[in-house]
Amino acid sequence: MFTRHILILGCFFSCSLGTVRSAVADEYDPLTTASDFTAETLKLDVIDSNRDRTIPILVYLPESRSSEPVVLFSHGLGGSREASPYLGKHWAARGYVAVFLQHPGSDSSVWEDKPIGSRMQAMEAAASGKNMIDRVRDVPAVLDQLQRWNDEASHPLHGRLELDVVGMSGHSFGALTTQSVSGQSAGRFGQRATDSRIKAAILMSPSKPRLGNAKTAFADVSIPWLLMTGTHDVGAIGGQTAESRRGVYPALPAGDKYELVLHNAEHSAFSDRGLPNDRLSRNPNHHVVILALSTAFWDAYLRNDNAAKTWLQGAPAKAILEPLDEWQAK
Repeated sequence: MFTRHILILGCFFSCSLGTVRSAVADEYDPLTTASDFTAETLKLDVIDSNRDRTIPILVYLPESRSSEPVVLFSHGLGGSREASPYLGKHWAARGYVAVFLQHPGSDSSVWEDKPIGSRMQAMEAAASGKNMIDRVRDVPAVLDQLQRWNDEASHPLHGRLELDVVGMSGHSFGALTTQSVSGQSAGRFGQRATDSRIKAAILMSPSKPRLGNAKTAFADVSIPWLLMTGTHDVGAIGGQTAESRRGVYPALPAGDKYELVLHNAEHSAFSDRGLPNDRLSRNPNHHVVILALSTAFWDAYLRNDNAAKTWLQGAPAKAILEPLDEWQAK
């Protein structure tokens, strides 16, 4: 297994993950894809007429023409639907329809036309309660539109979406969005934002609630959650620290809950590019681990793949980690 780990890390920049093969003949390998696969992509706009709001999306399509599970991804503050393509490409290669949302008001338009000196101020203003509510409402609006397109005979997505089995994911502000629609309670409003179509969730750089008790906020999370963070996962905006991000997992009820902590991973480790406040060198094995664990998680809980669940909960998952990475489940 150590040989396999070195093999993956050594070829990361010189070959696609589709060419990575295990040095040990495992029955299940979440990194294996067809070496010649290139995801077909669609750029579409979801029109939410009730809010007079347009939500751009980028869809990564698998090779299969049949109905496949859908996984959504919500970008961080100042991002776009173009964020983290390494995730969309790999998930599509594994047979998922990966739908990447763009949230107007907290997307790249916030800073793109601003002078460099005022971009941080603009970003801070965009991290508002109003934009959080808009993001949360974007999720069911997109799912509703995907259902209409799936039913529309002339649409490219016709018959290709399994919308009873949806995975939700996101990074940073997108993780907070994911928390809100997949089980987190919001004070007296309870789980009003939770969407029952979502069957599993991946949160990259999760957040404890600013107000109230984390135990109360997460007590009713009933679906599988996978948390991913790093020992230096500090956001420039929002006040979350590496320690506060790790406060989510202990507050979750037991049952199909997982936490990954990547050693020396900064906030940008989950994206394709660095951030201005990065201080550490990027570790290529971080993306290998993120892809492997996220794929096994989707396979286990969206496809009910017992081999994937066994892999996720056993020695193979730990074998891809570096010595100081942490992986736990309950």
